[in-house]
Amino acid sequence: MPKSLETPSPIGNYSQWLTELKALIRSSRVKASLAVNRELVLLYWRIGSEIIARQAQQGWGAKVIEQLAHDLRSEFPDMKGLSPRNLKYMRSFAESWPDEAIVQQLAAQIPWFHNCVILDKIKDPTLRQWYIQQTTAHGWSRAALEYQIETQLHTRLGQAQNNFARTLPAPQSELARDLVKDPYAFDFLSLTDAVNERSIEKALITHLRDFLIELGVGFAFVGSQYKLDIEGDEFYIDLLFYHTKLHCYVVIELKNTEFKFEYTGQLNGYLAAVDDLVRDAAVDLPTIGIILCKSKKKTMVEYALRGVDTPMGVSTFRTTLPHAVLGSLPSIETLAEKLTLWDSEGDELAQ
Repeated sequence: MPKSLETPSPIGNYSQWLTELKALIRSSRVKASLAVNRELVLLYWRIGSEIIARQAQQGWGAKVIEQLAHDLRSEFPDMKGLSPRNLKYMRSFAESWPDEAIVQQLAAQIPWFHNCVILDKIKDPTLRQWYIQQTTAHGWSRAALEYQIETQLHTRLGQAQNNFARTLPAPQSELARDLVKDPYAFDFLSLTDAVNERSIEKALITHLRDFLIELGVGFAFVGSQYKLDIEGDEFYIDLLFYHTKLHCYVVIELKNTEFKFEYTGQLNGYLAAVDDLVRDAAVDLPTIGIILCKSKKKTMVEYALRGVDTPMGVSTFRTTLPHAVLGSLPSIETLAEKLTLWDSEGDELAQ
């Protein structure tokens, strides 16, 4: 046996522990056929907890992980995810979530490598829980989760200026407020700041899946340049959605300029028209509007919304990542290396 893989002493304790872990893995693999992700995450948490406990009891150092990976791979050659690197993630995972009940309620609801992303990128326990809950609610892929963390979704959600508290009944007003972001991140469009509103709108429709992910759960696309016929005159709404949780239509107007007073007047008219011409008053709640601007002055928005009785919010959007975020992103080479490592270690639930 290579010197680096020498069995930690005392031999009896390690051998017995190894046997117990093998039995644990066999048992969990049977259960995994019924609940693959939950059982896999719980298995990894238990292995991580065992590593922590045995290292504390026996005084074993970091080399025990290398030894354990070697022995477990020998016993389970067809099972991925037993590399030294992944075992270290298991240890960190168990260290971060010492309560198994919390693991079952939260972390076990998302794929394993989603948990690894959260462990790597977020240190605050409360914020980790929040991103787990958001991942569960939105069904994010690992790439979407990384993107939302990098764009600091927790600082953007519910930040739009609005009049919802005054124009909508509770709890609809609270739900509407918490759904609207500021700013919206349309970095997936790869557009320059110089493009016009129509080009941005077309690009959003082309990337509708990414657009819906950024809007959040519950948005259903109805149409772009949605036509309203008002006494023979035709008007076109930039983007029309229906929100399945708010039970109302949502009008979005794109303005690739700084916010202007007249934008609320235009949107106010659209909301009234949709309420009369599109909404089914028997089942749909009042239509909500969102103005998306390139920039805005807070006081101007406050004045503009003060006398408006239709529910609307004003947010900003960006089509490129901030320089601070760009500087923190890994290189293409680093990403390729990480993906290769994860693939080789069995990212069974990466998507």
